[in-house]
Amino acid sequence: MSVTSPLTYDVFVAEPIAQNVTDRVPNGDRRMFSPLSVTLVHGARDAVLVDPPLTSAQAQAVGDWVEATGKNLTHIFATHGHGDHWFTAGILAERFDAQVVASEGTIAEMHRNVSIRPQFWDRLFPGQIPDAPVTAQAVPGNRIGLEGHDLLIVEVGHSDTDETSVLHVPDLELVVAGDVIYNGVHQYLAESADGGRDAWRKAITTVEGLRPRRIVTGHKNKELDDDADRAIAETRLYLDTTDELLARHDDALGFFQAMLERFPDRLNPGALWGGAVALYA
Repeated sequence: MSVTSPLTYDVFVAEPIAQNVTDRVPNGDRRMFSPLSVTLVHGARDAVLVDPPLTSAQAQAVGDWVEATGKNLTHIFATHGHGDHWFTAGILAERFDAQVVASEGTIAEMHRNVSIRPQFWDRLFPGQIPDAPVTAQAVPGNRIGLEGHDLLIVEVGHSDTDETSVLHVPDLELVVAGDVIYNGVHQYLAESADGGRDAWRKAITTVEGLRPRRIVTGHKNKELDDDADRAIAETRLYLDTTDELLARHDDALGFFQAMLERFPDRLNPGALWGGAVALYA
């Protein structure tokens, strides 16, 4: 982080939580949900929270973390419509009297995630997710003000889902990237077919063009740093390897095992297995 900036940032990583399913990943792992990164960008008095987490318990922990800083939370921003990045925005907004914001495209995807919630999100995490009506609003010029400094919402299109965006903090040479970039966690590939990976690469190039020094990813191994060049290169390599190994293997299991061999240190092979099953369906 720049030592001359009046802004700074901190990251809360919510630990992986178990999914309500009985089947296991082919390597024997229990089915888990990946760790979630929640970012607080703050100045001397005020703060903006990026990508509030999935469950009520996670929101309580994040809220206590924010409260302990003593900052005045003005905005809660969601990078994209997947529910793990915004379902608790409402309860946190009520707790801190903050405004929930997102891009117009992300707001549309939020509504789609609400529509599939009963058969997907609530099935995986029964009783753990609060009521989550879509309350997000777009902001003029895709800019959030923080103590006289602009935080820029940059729309990047498809990454691991449609209509994604990132938050660029020029003062910190920081991008809070949601799921456009991953950091030491298996990437969610289930929505990457039919040109999705090529679109994802374009989104990565857009982020790279912002010339960040630090990137906070939506899913990260908390033991790793936020070095932008490394995270960008590793995310690209994962997509390129996906293309290579999809062409070599005729079934999801063979692809899954080959990817694990290439990326043995990434967290949550269950996310990879879910993507493999979807891609071979």
